[in-house]
Amino acid sequence: MIDHPAGWRMPTRKQIERLASASPVGRNASGSPAIGPGDDMPPEYWRAVLDDASANARPTPDPIRTQRLCDIDRHLLRVGCRRCGRTIEIQKVDAVRLYGPDSIWRNVSQRLLDNTCAQRTGRHEEDGCWPSYDI
Repeated sequence: MIDHPAGWRMPTRKQIERLASASPVGRNASGSPAIGPGDDMPPEYWRAVLDDASANARPTPDPIRTQRLCDIDRHLLRVGCRRCGRTIEIQKVDAVRLYGPDSIWRNVSQRLLDNTCAQRTGRHEEDGCWPSYDI
């Protein structure tokens, strides 16, 4: 092994100064100052925000999983499990009769999947199914 001092890998002072003078890092690259959190936004920003097409879009309806059973207009409710691949269907009338009209479909579907789950490990964190509403 050759004993070289660490200085042979480091640039000399002249090389560092030459690199610093050639690099634009130390100098301000653009003529405009940076915008901080307390500064006003430029008018171009507000024009772009107001001209955005999605700003005028209608709000999307609530996904079915967050709706109450009485608000769902489907006759047949279906939920699948991403973990075991099962699909469970229940008629809306039966779900309302068993769980009540004000129950949230997400809670009802989770209970339906958990009641028939075949993936039991004995650990609370791992037990149960993973509902999928996009079937």
